[in-house]
Amino acid sequence: MSDLQPLIEAMNDQLSAEYQAVIMYIHYAAVVVGPHRPELSGFFTREIAEETLHAQYLADKVSALGGTPTTTAKPVPHSTDAKQLLENVVAAEIEAVTAYANIIRLADEVGEVGIRVQAENFLMDESHHRDETKKILQSWR
Repeated sequence: MSDLQPLIEAMNDQLSAEYQAVIMYIHYAAVVVGPHRPELSGFFTREIAEETLHAQYLADKVSALGGTPTTTAKPVPHSTDAKQLLENVVAAEIEAVTAYANIIRLADEVGEVGIRVQAENFLMDESHHRDETKKILQSWR
């Protein structure tokens, strides 16, 4: 398992970030205020299911590789300012893209093709979330 340890650690770190994302989106959907609340609350809520699926996959794979899935979420930055919430989302999605790129590299090193392919799919999801959120922020005042 020692050759798998870096992959397990990277996946567990991202699992912690996926837990953060689920909590963040639930929290942000509840606390967002202002004239864009209806749209933004829905935007945040729609992301919860996908982030939950990412977390479940990572937890299952960490366990299958002989590790113990983390139960700790990364901290969720709090705000009620809609622009700040969106900026927090962009920052989290940028980190997720980087994390999945690292998981892809580590999976390749140990021949875990299935994990690589799924991490590529998740990277695509996260980069889409990043780009959509950036588009919302483009003309924000």
